[in-house]
Amino acid sequence: MNLQGLKINFLGDSITEGHGTSSPDKIYWALLGKETGATVRGYGIGGTRFAHQKNPSVWPRHDLDFIMRAETMDDDADVVVVFGGTNDYGHGDAPIGTPSDRDGNTFFGACHKLFSDLVNKYPSATIVVMTPLHRTGEDNPRGDCNKPHDYAPLSTYVKIIKDVAEYYSLPLLDLWSISGIQPNVEAIRAKYCPDGLHPNDAGHVLIKNRLVGFLKTL
Repeated sequence: MNLQGLKINFLGDSITEGHGTSSPDKIYWALLGKETGATVRGYGIGGTRFAHQKNPSVWPRHDLDFIMRAETMDDDADVVVVFGGTNDYGHGDAPIGTPSDRDGNTFFGACHKLFSDLVNKYPSATIVVMTPLHRTGEDNPRGDCNKPHDYAPLSTYVKIIKDVAEYYSLPLLDLWSISGIQPNVEAIRAKYCPDGLHPNDAGHVLIKNRLVGFLKTL
């Protein structure tokens, strides 16, 4: 895929919003636009999740989930990139659900609903899914420790995203496996992800490089 002149929407959370970077022009999608000549549009809101929240969050902005925001993105995209799921693991209260779910009230259902909605809204576009990155505490089945009972480790959410993207035959960039960012390794955390969750400027360069290389193969 030649990215020059294409219009690309980026739907995401705090990483796509740029938390952890030194300035907006250091966000991975801004770097991608500068490098490739694509028109890039960021739709990142920190704290947001794929799935609906049953109990309102302390910060109402966090409840502007991906499903409802997908409807408001510009309609003329040639490519749509979805990058989220880590907040569903961290502090979302939607249950995991089952593969047969098709609404936003479980994580399985939210993945199905989001990907289906995007395919229907952008039938001529390329919909690309990126998995969550590794993060510190990723093996805790209670996420950020605020969940009232065990849900699942982050790896389970990653696998569900992969499985549902495969169901819709959507290209998937497996950042979980190939980003080069694993903040549970101290040297990597210091270089790319100092807070254990949000990549810094150098981490966003890695994400941009992986994404540009992936898109060029499509």
